[in-house]
Amino acid sequence: MPFYESPVDGTRLHYVDHGPARGPVVVFVSSAYLGHELWEYQMLPLAEAGYRCVGLDRRGHGRSDDAWLGYDLDTLADDVHGLLVHLGLREVTLVGHSVGTAEVARCLTRHGADRVARAVLVSGVTPGVVRSPGLPQGVDPAVVRVDDEIFRRDRAGYFTASADDFFAVSRPGNELSAAYVRYLVDRCLAATPRAANGVRAVVAALDLTDELPGVRVPVLVVHGTHDTSAPLALTGERTARLLPHATLKVYENGGHGLFATHARQLTADLREFVDAAAAERHADAEGESLTAARAA
Repeated sequence: MPFYESPVDGTRLHYVDHGPARGPVVVFVSSAYLGHELWEYQMLPLAEAGYRCVGLDRRGHGRSDDAWLGYDLDTLADDVHGLLVHLGLREVTLVGHSVGTAEVARCLTRHGADRVARAVLVSGVTPGVVRSPGLPQGVDPAVVRVDDEIFRRDRAGYFTASADDFFAVSRPGNELSAAYVRYLVDRCLAATPRAANGVRAVVAALDLTDELPGVRVPVLVVHGTHDTSAPLALTGERTARLLPHATLKVYENGGHGLFATHARQLTADLREFVDAAAAERHADAEGESLTAARAA
């Protein structure tokens, strides 16, 4: 079972590595509470199509070791970058969901783009969702504190009660089996209480308004019209405006869990984004070769 050690404190972190070793590389970073299994409907078809798909279990999530410390955005981003270094990956497409989008952004602004060629932010919480001086339209912190109390009191009940809104199941086309929803709730409960609350604190303090303009790689921003966890106008649309090289794709009726309800659409968009970049690199390389030949 593949593991590597966090470059920050040596915490043993689990990852999966699917598909051909020489295919285009896509690295997936999950949302709070979930490990790489969140990306089942993207990683499997992409790997079968010839892409190398790497999925990370955040510390305290999935099969990664429990840890008391390290639930700050710098450490979480360093863990992501450590995986890229461990596997010697370059020209990576870095994909994050929800709080994973903040880890992706911080990884790029903190470590640069030597290993990452492009990024995809799916249902992101960037630049932030809670009211602060930089986010005056955010959610009232008092509301967040009450929500945290409910979460701490009964995580199982919290996940179960919020599942319908998470997937926007009341919207047309978003039907999911009760068995699948139960499975995701169970996977959320696999995250340790410390990890779950630590990541929630990251979201509560998040404000990347001044940081996102420093992301210099092409970014695909994917967001749903009915995302109640990270409302489109507050997060996806603002993120796309702040990023210098962003493309925004809005999924009609999509909730926060569009990785499941809009699985085929998301997988197709990921593939198109990666393939377009590869074609552009190939054209640039041919152009440089032709220029060199003419100079000779």
